[in-house]
Amino acid sequence: MLIIFTVGCKNNQPIVESSFVDSVLNSNTASSINIKEQEVTFWKNRVDTLHPGITNELRYASALATRFAATGDIRDIITADSILYRINERYNGKEASPFKMLAAHAITRHHFREADSLIAIARQIGLKKYDEATASFDVDFELGRHGHAGSILDNIKNENDYGYNFRQSKLAHYKGDIDSAINYMMKAVTLAQNNIVLKQTALSNVGDLYLHSGDFSNSYNAYKTSLRLNTSDNHSLLGIGWIVLVHDKNDSLAKAIFTSAQSRTKLPDPLYKLSQACQASADSIGEITYANEFAEQATDTLYGGMYNKYLIELYTGILHDAARAESLAKGELNNRSTPQTHAWYTWALYCNNKKDEAYKEYTAYVSGKPLEALELYYMGKMMKSLGKGYNAHEYFKAASQNKYDLSPRMIKDITDNLEE
Repeated sequence: MLIIFTVGCKNNQPIVESSFVDSVLNSNTASSINIKEQEVTFWKNRVDTLHPGITNELRYASALATRFAATGDIRDIITADSILYRINERYNGKEASPFKMLAAHAITRHHFREADSLIAIARQIGLKKYDEATASFDVDFELGRHGHAGSILDNIKNENDYGYNFRQSKLAHYKGDIDSAINYMMKAVTLAQNNIVLKQTALSNVGDLYLHSGDFSNSYNAYKTSLRLNTSDNHSLLGIGWIVLVHDKNDSLAKAIFTSAQSRTKLPDPLYKLSQACQASADSIGEITYANEFAEQATDTLYGGMYNKYLIELYTGILHDAARAESLAKGELNNRSTPQTHAWYTWALYCNNKKDEAYKEYTAYVSGKPLEALELYYMGKMMKSLGKGYNAHEYFKAASQNKYDLSPRMIKDITDNLEE
């Protein structure tokens, strides 16, 4: 399949075609879900409870994880984990594969230290070189051990491998090299060949990367190409909704897209987007209502720490519960200690009126470290409030480079601050 990407949009003309959105919103995603359901049923029926083994059980667990990706039902991951733990009990923890799968699921739920321990066990039992390297990279990257993660990729360098290019893209993005990140991810798209799942995963990431850099046209093309492969790609649908909201300025269409996405998944992500769409249209009641609905769902223990970043943003903002934000941020530090999580904790402390503690945290763990747009914005706000105008301006300036990762209110606030 030929994918044509254009030069980034230079004007404010609408990018997203309403006809394409209509075709996606009116599409029937049931057939795609049914295929996942059939696969789960098939492997479940292959499991012999009287004579348990490992192959059918692993395939059953894998099918559940695949269905989760399609439906967003986190209970599928929980069920898969219970299957994998039973395998470990049956084989006295001597099989590496269940531990590797458990680690992947732990990463999904943002249990990063648990994932690290699980991979260590799998490594000790014995994994193939490639499997060990990719699993170790995934954990190291999330835990902020980026130098070691890069060394791992150097040891399995293969420019014709999907997994290698996908992970190199993540590393390049972290380093701020957006062009290389896009190139690596585009190569992953090509290397996915006829594997729709892998191709869509890479395409949606390409869309995210272009959106990150403010290239709406190419971002839309990537999301659109993915949805043409399979309209059940909720991530790309949300991405298009975001372009409609922040670039095309069509609040009503954005809300329609996010509402449709909500009907397609059990995950709370569309509620967060709906809150921001209401924010853009100055619908304060809708903004708070959706934010509360999101927080209620996202704090379910089944999700682990998947949504802490967004919960901290809401609790230090419109939901006005800085103490809860501080608690979540402190817990996140125990899960992974990175400049980003330290910035969340700094901001939560500051919002909870612990300014001296916040500044100490900032000085020790955040100042001079690489940050994403959200953390840069937080630090800009804190510096401005502390009377450090130059520092605030530099943080706002840096955040503006990727401002479309932020909420409509934050985007306007950054623009206003830079114009002062």
